[in-house]
Amino acid sequence: MSDPRLMISVSGIRGRVGYGLTPEVVARYAAAFGAWAIARAERTGGKRAVVLGRDSRVTGPLFHSVTRAALESIGADVIDIGLTTTPTLQLAVEHHHAAGGLGITASHNPIEWNALKFIGPDGLFLSAAQGTEMRALVEEGIPYATYDKLGVPFFDNDAITRHIDAVLALPFLDVDGIRARKFIVAYDACRGAGGAVIPRLLELLGCEVHAIELEADGRFPRPPEPIAENLGDLEALVKRTGAQIGFATDPDVDRLALVSDEGHAIGEDYTLALATRVVLRHRSGPVVTNLSTSRIVDDMAAERGGRVTRAPVGEVNVALKMREVGAVIGGEGNGGVILPELHLGRDAPLGVALLLQLLHEDGEPLSRIVKRFPRYAIIKDKLDRPAKPLDAVYAALQQAFADAEADTQDGLRLAWPDRWVHIRPSGTEPIVRVIAEAPTAREAQALVDRGRELLARLA
Repeated sequence: MSDPRLMISVSGIRGRVGYGLTPEVVARYAAAFGAWAIARAERTGGKRAVVLGRDSRVTGPLFHSVTRAALESIGADVIDIGLTTTPTLQLAVEHHHAAGGLGITASHNPIEWNALKFIGPDGLFLSAAQGTEMRALVEEGIPYATYDKLGVPFFDNDAITRHIDAVLALPFLDVDGIRARKFIVAYDACRGAGGAVIPRLLELLGCEVHAIELEADGRFPRPPEPIAENLGDLEALVKRTGAQIGFATDPDVDRLALVSDEGHAIGEDYTLALATRVVLRHRSGPVVTNLSTSRIVDDMAAERGGRVTRAPVGEVNVALKMREVGAVIGGEGNGGVILPELHLGRDAPLGVALLLQLLHEDGEPLSRIVKRFPRYAIIKDKLDRPAKPLDAVYAALQQAFADAEADTQDGLRLAWPDRWVHIRPSGTEPIVRVIAEAPTAREAQALVDRGRELLARLA
């Protein structure tokens, strides 16, 4: 099943539909995951059940049917939660004490992509070791069930409601206080699964909601990644409605981006930073984020005496590090917020609630809060992955910048007191990411250009 057109990582498997990712591939990987999950469950006396859900992608219904049949074919009972968000699916795995969960979503990738995300019984994505163990079944053979041991489907229509209720029940969330503020909020769902959860959450928090692209049909009207350059319509909506904040989510609703009351997208790195500001007022402990996240998280944490620990890119890597160090909050600079009190997964509805709590507690506009902190210029670049190994680039960079602190957990990150550059192969696309941050765009671009120059030599 090895195919260079298929991306395989800690996030699962993903590819362009009809080019690498086909119903046959989906069925085989889904069956392998199901067999792996229920075999582990049987060893511990757990359930032979797998939770299944999908986002709104055009190819989602097709792969949903294929995946459910594949899971039943190896003897797994399927708890089907239908159209949903990735964090809702993770919570549902924990709620049902299931053997695992399988999400059909390519997250922020363009419309022609789809993917399978594999979730373990603890609600976390599979670790590298677990993924290797599971994928071995694809190559070595899948133990399909006989006619009398096939799995059966069940349907759970309450998963999103439970998710919203769990967010609203967070002990330091002042629901009544937020409701009393009657915030005006703008929201862009980009025709993803967020339309099924975010407006309902906002209404329960007493907000006046102005939303666009709520139709969950997967026909994205813009590039679905919620980065600043893709949020022009949301910026206009904030200005037109006088909203105090604007929210945007990716198709599977684990990432959250913000637009300020002035109608400007403030950068997805601020989502975790501002959420950290709130949580550290109520909880003491470490903060965990990945190597490609802005220093603004360090600044927000330092305000409350918090310490930031870095982990490799990838939600499961951050979650495992959070568990290891006992973090009170963590996440990634792409807009992903993780709160252990809810679950160890990136969660955009959680982020929405925490940001409204911030506005409630601070009592001033988001634009003013942001302006009190240093602004960094972060440049995120990418280029085709070279055929040769990246080790030569890493060695050359370390030699060129001998005064930097080097971190080799995930590619190479070189850091100084006020800037850093991170070069790593993407786990979701056939590219190399080059990300740099510095006090000015010119200085950040210089770090990126140096990385590109060395990578070009390997092409």
